[in-house]
Amino acid sequence: MANPPPPHGPYPYAPPYGQQPPGPSPHRPAGTSPQPPTGPYDPQPGQPAPPPYDRQPHPHPHPHPHPHPQPYAADPGCQFCGARPAVQATVRGHQGILVLMRFLSRRGMFCRSCGLATYREMSAKTLWQGWWSPLSVAVTPITLLMNLGPRGRFRKLAAPAGGFGPSLDPGRSLLRRPAALLFLVPMALVVLAVPTLFVLGAFVEGAGIGKAPTLAVGDCVRNEGDWQDQDLEIVDCGAADAEYKVTRRLNTSKDACVGGEMLADVEYSPDRMTISCLAPAR
Repeated sequence: MANPPPPHGPYPYAPPYGQQPPGPSPHRPAGTSPQPPTGPYDPQPGQPAPPPYDRQPHPHPHPHPHPHPQPYAADPGCQFCGARPAVQATVRGHQGILVLMRFLSRRGMFCRSCGLATYREMSAKTLWQGWWSPLSVAVTPITLLMNLGPRGRFRKLAAPAGGFGPSLDPGRSLLRRPAALLFLVPMALVVLAVPTLFVLGAFVEGAGIGKAPTLAVGDCVRNEGDWQDQDLEIVDCGAADAEYKVTRRLNTSKDACVGGEMLADVEYSPDRMTISCLAPAR
């Protein structure tokens, strides 16, 4: 009776998958060396070996290829009317409120008409609103000078065209607006006040108004102030309001006033350096 075949084929101890069993292969001609097993990604016989992994060519030379170049963004135009040409600019304004200040600005794209309208409006308001705090007196001129830069850029633009709406009306020039006139009136008064003060000062000095009188020995005076802030006036010695009489001047360091006498300020002496002694008139 014949033995049954083994359950795992003719080789009960077959090697793992991909290895050839020992001994001659029924599919290899006699006298040839065995070939190593091949995997699904190994080169087939007769094909060149692939390059190493780190030298594999990238399927796309650029990670994010752009088949068509992207065009540049078009000029957005004026932010108020959409007209072109337009330019980027910042127009500034200032307000002074006693001890407070406000710094204003409008920034964006402006065509010629909208830019000039914005410049004239904000500068005109600054001319009469920017002076009413201590620091604003210095900030307001700087703000007006800074607006001259955007103004020059607006004036160089061509007439606006192609907008989605009407452009702003520039209106009158800055110096022809009532707000600017409100600024010019006090400035004109300040300019005229400077020479007026010089003329009044010369007149007062020539007339002797407010000048301290020069005391001579024997003059009688009365004091309209206190002795720390004297206001001496020369009066008649026989008058009822005569309070003191000049007795001597301290011309040298050895001179001195006697007891009970008062000292007159040096501004009442001829040389503005000598002290006079004042004795009670009665």
